[in-house]
Amino acid sequence: MRRALIILGSLAALGAASFAASALCGSTGCMSTPGADPMIWMLRFPRASSAFAVGGLLGLAGALMQVLLRNPLADPYVLGISGGAAAGAMGMLLLAPAALAAWSMQLGALLGALVSIALLFGLARRALLRLTPAASASPSGVRLILTGVMIASGFGALLTLLLSLAPDARLRGMIFWLMGDLDNSLFYGPAWIALALSLSWAVAAAPRLNVLAHGDVTAHLLGVPVLRLRAIALFVASLATASAVAVAGTIGFVGLVVPHALRMVIGNDQRILLPASALAGGAALTLADLLARTVAAPVQLPVGVITALVGVPVFLILLGRSRA
Repeated sequence: MRRALIILGSLAALGAASFAASALCGSTGCMSTPGADPMIWMLRFPRASSAFAVGGLLGLAGALMQVLLRNPLADPYVLGISGGAAAGAMGMLLLAPAALAAWSMQLGALLGALVSIALLFGLARRALLRLTPAASASPSGVRLILTGVMIASGFGALLTLLLSLAPDARLRGMIFWLMGDLDNSLFYGPAWIALALSLSWAVAAAPRLNVLAHGDVTAHLLGVPVLRLRAIALFVASLATASAVAVAGTIGFVGLVVPHALRMVIGNDQRILLPASALAGGAALTLADLLARTVAAPVQLPVGVITALVGVPVFLILLGRSRA
């Protein structure tokens, strides 16, 4: 218990520090007195709130996907949820008037994600209803991944079609959103609600997820409702991913690198790993967004570019150390 408190307390302190830095600093410099400039409360605070909530959702979804699929290389986007959300957002952006572009993109992303979730559960229901004895990668997990890959490929083709039909006036905004865009910070409230609900369920279910990691049959013999737990975990991870994509577009590597790195440092106890992934994911994306706003100031880079540039070498280093 003491170790868990130290880890989570340190990550919470890191998250608070990153949030404060993101709220106080930007492309125009840093401010030491928050109440002196309304820019902090009108622009930077909502953006920092969005970044932390989205990062927390991605970190938590990645950790759930990795334990659910028993694959440390799984991430929130592996099952095609982001593809449906992206296609829905771009479709609504093309159809809606410019004055309603922000709201229509969020609505379209959420609807597209829900459609992809429905397709996933419909096509992979046999995998969800099958017990696997081993604790290693299972045929059920492989079937889920293959189903997700096919769903993502289908939505990717639809997304390519939408981009090819888009007028030049909207094409730049669409591409920026696809690379991860936190400029629209109107929806940080719903993102925080989604994070609180997802994290509450994950913490409550963490002891059963620990047992599930040892194999479906073992967990079933110990009284864990395996099929129901697996379906709910997949649904929670999918909704967390959908909420993150609806707010900020497709931001890669946070949901992959953060849980994987934490697992190497603190172990695979889901009681610690799941809340730690949410805190570390929020801090990581908040710092990445701060870099995106300051490294090439006054130009603001898409935050997905920063997460990719940092995430690729970090993940390669982690892989190298794990082989050693």
